[in-house]
Amino acid sequence: MKQRFARWLLRRAGWQLEGVRPAIDRYVLIAAPHTSNWDFPLMLAFAAAFDIKVTWMAKHSLFFPPVGWAMRALGGMPIVRHENRNVVDGMVDMFGRVGRLVLVVPTEGTRELTSYWKSGFYHIARQAGVPIVPSFLDFGRKRGGFGPALQVSGDTRADMQYFRDFYADMAGKFPAKFGPVRLRDE
Repeated sequence: MKQRFARWLLRRAGWQLEGVRPAIDRYVLIAAPHTSNWDFPLMLAFAAAFDIKVTWMAKHSLFFPPVGWAMRALGGMPIVRHENRNVVDGMVDMFGRVGRLVLVVPTEGTRELTSYWKSGFYHIARQAGVPIVPSFLDFGRKRGGFGPALQVSGDTRADMQYFRDFYADMAGKFPAKFGPVRLRDE
């Protein structure tokens, strides 16, 4: 029911699904380009349309009651960024504890233009031994979906080239806010 409703809603809004649902149960899901507040509800709609239960991280200040209760019900996990906590280790531990986990990570970490992606998604996948699946919301073509999974090799430059190629033709709602696909330490 939820899947059919999400597909109907996306069609009514002029969006099309592209790609296939990943056939794996555990992976890091890249959410890019991330340039607008519309990315979040569209991400949830596409996850429902593909029948994927996602877990996503967001800054803890967004999880105030009663909105926070709804956000947790939708798969949200608050992250306290200003405290000295190792988010990567926490997410790796979570992958070790649960059998099914699709962890959505907005690689840019913000809707504003950045000069590099945050590397947490890469380190989580490498340390947990799970692949990374690129997802997209291409506002230019009004399509959203997934690309093929990548099992990271540890060769950061080569792995990131895969994502550069994948996102080369993607346009966020505000294309000028989608920065280069690269990590700081490349």
